[in-house]
Amino acid sequence: MRRFGVSTNCLMAEPLADALMRLSEICDLVEIQCDAQHSLFGYEDACREFDLRYTIHAPTGDGNIASAFEPMRRASIAVIRETAEAGDRIGAETLVIHPGFCLYPDEWDASTAAMLRSFAELGEMQEEFSIRFAVENLGSWDCCRFQAPDLLTCIRECGLSFVLDVGHANLTGTLKAFLTKRPDHLHLHDNCGVWDEHAACGSGTIDFAPVLAAAGSATMIVEVMRFEDVERSLSFLDGLQMNGCAMTNNNSQ
Repeated sequence: MRRFGVSTNCLMAEPLADALMRLSEICDLVEIQCDAQHSLFGYEDACREFDLRYTIHAPTGDGNIASAFEPMRRASIAVIRETAEAGDRIGAETLVIHPGFCLYPDEWDASTAAMLRSFAELGEMQEEFSIRFAVENLGSWDCCRFQAPDLLTCIRECGLSFVLDVGHANLTGTLKAFLTKRPDHLHLHDNCGVWDEHAACGSGTIDFAPVLAAAGSATMIVEVMRFEDVERSLSFLDGLQMNGCAMTNNNSQ
């Protein structure tokens, strides 16, 4: 099977079992977007019906681990714990976690302290589970945390892994810098540098050749919005990977 996995993000309007059925026909690694009809809190049993490897994206509709309001931060950490418990039960490899956001500039410092506290707690919590916790860089909205590599030292000191979302990094102009930081997990989608389109790979302005060259042993997930863009993305990425292998082989002769 191909190296690239696919997020259920492209089939959020369908029940999880139906989404997994369709994706199982084109890949053997699926990232479950744990929201709505794909929430593991309600539909975990669907995962056991398929011979798939799994990663999980923690819920994004609610929660904020960088909230300066401590009850919200604690509730967000509790949701991640429950997601990790479900992840362990289905044998998932990685749990993707958003670093949070801050809507009010005058709370930015308090939000930073809350986020760092959350990283430390998540690092300790991870020791209880088999699933790897990994923090994802966010996009260009002013409220978003972790838009540049400066937080990576802290993230890794807490024992957490790094998810490079190449689309988000394209929006913040940080892709080249992030690629030097050895990502552990990648989200692959494209855009034109303005909106977070989650478009088909190869349809925007991202140069995916250096992304694949820097991927190493990282897991790679296609995270597009539309199912019709999945095969287009996979074909594009497979072609790039084959060309890269061919160039490597030719250079070694």
